Amino acid sequence: MSKIKFTKMHGAGNDYIYVDVSRYPIADPGEASILWSDRHKGIGSDGLVLIDKASVSEADFSMRIFNADGSEAMMCGNASRCIGKYLYERGLTTKTEIRLQTLSGIKTLKLNVADGIVKSVTVDMLEPVLHNEAQFVAADGLVEGTFVSMGNPHYVIFTDDIDQVGVTGPVLEKHPAFPQRCNIEFAHVMVDGSIRTRVWERGSGITMACGTGACATAVAASVTGRSGRQSRIVMDGGTLEIEWRESDNHVYMTGPAEFVFDGEIEVNS
Repeated sequence: MSKIKFTKMHGAGNDYIYVDVSRYPIADPGEASILWSDRHKGIGSDGLVLIDKASVSEADFSMRIFNADGSEAMMCGNASRCIGKYLYERGLTTKTEIRLQTLSGIKTLKLNVADGIVKSVTVDMLEPVLHNEAQFVAADGLVEGTFVSMGNPHYVIFTDDIDQVGVTGPVLEKHPAFPQRCNIEFAHVMVDGSIRTRVWERGSGITMACGTGACATAVAASVTGRSGRQSRIVMDGGTLEIEWRESDNHVYMTGPAEFVFDGEIEVNS
């Protein structure tokens, strides 16, 4: 048996297990994510995030992310913010602007630091990709939404009943219209202009927050005339600030990142 040191972190309640695999390699991260993410028999999380050295000169570090069901995701906005805090506060970098290699491209993290503590992180999520085949038939009838790719697929539904997330979300995730499955957002624009959102994440189910989902929701709200290019997305675990800039067409996400605890887990050598 050998031991792997890990760190539990969350971004707006979206919690993952983080491992520096340059120090603690993991032979089968998909299987590890399934076992460790179990909230009754494991550490408990929405998935597993691997932090490593970048494999390209254009980036400083890299990330891979595995959902609670063992499937590998392209990107996670909340996890990328947590990685920024981890790298800086654990002394792995002194940079306050970090280039992070992901399966959906290199993301730039800008750290808001005060007294050596990362208070928030802004992530350049790059350009959204829109598809306007907006209607799909689900098991319980016709559901209208907007498809937005933020490096991973999202389908945003504006509704007065966002709590249907647990019923309609799993049906739509595996709908034939989404051959690679899809993240599903249920959103409602509130009186103050903020957007209350709940999310069914592909491979993880209902989560407290989803960074790419918040970005997709903001873009969908803008293109459907429900908001401007700046939005406050209020999720179950916290609030994220999203700006879709006209100057470069990039989406910028700002929000918190927090340590929960450190630990170590025994694995078969």
